[in-house]
Amino acid sequence: MAKKIIAVVPLWDDEKESIWMLPGYMNGIKEADAIPLILPLANDIEDVLEIFEWCDGLLMTGGHDVSPSLYKEPQKENCGISCRDRDLLESALYAAALTQDKPVLGICRGIQLINVLQGGTLYQDLPTEYDSSIEHHMKPPYINVAHYVNIKKQTPLYALLRTEQLGVNSYHHQAIKKLGEDLEIMAESEDGLVEAVRHIGKKFVWAFQWHPEFDFHVNPNSRKIFEAFINACQ
Repeated sequence: MAKKIIAVVPLWDDEKESIWMLPGYMNGIKEADAIPLILPLANDIEDVLEIFEWCDGLLMTGGHDVSPSLYKEPQKENCGISCRDRDLLESALYAAALTQDKPVLGICRGIQLINVLQGGTLYQDLPTEYDSSIEHHMKPPYINVAHYVNIKKQTPLYALLRTEQLGVNSYHHQAIKKLGEDLEIMAESEDGLVEAVRHIGKKFVWAFQWHPEFDFHVNPNSRKIFEAFINACQ
């Protein structure tokens, strides 16, 4: 059987005006026996959607803050820089993935953008908007545990990992505020933030606030997440 091809949304470097990629995203896919394909960040979105026709799944990566304009809020002072080209491209790719029922894995920005595209909202800056003693923006090495999440028992994530509590890494300053439509919470942090969701109407649309791409090589639970994504592409 031919290996599945996974479309990977590129990261964007504002200073160099160039796309780039963290190897963990690519290697996590390769370790799960699929082929990662970094998409271009092109103005002609139709060309990228044509490339996506060749692909079997979509990985929505981390990166820039999601523009508050997408959830119809003014940008606050502590909101980070957004990338309009990424917002536009990923919105189109996500819509195409839903229409074609192609599996989607969202990580960090990925869970945030999926939530917004499903009609939800975000905390634009956790340190100034959400009172918590939990460390959500850890320092490296990112293979360490920053905090724990509670996995809801009646969810596919629990069925996969078979644990109600999981230690995770954490590197974000935005998070889900109002949950989007058709999304089910699969895990929450100790301080009540949404940490994992799935789209209840699709074969496989899972998204995580933590970073399995940073520790899949030492963490079997992170490997299982990548493997579940790739298996859904079969």
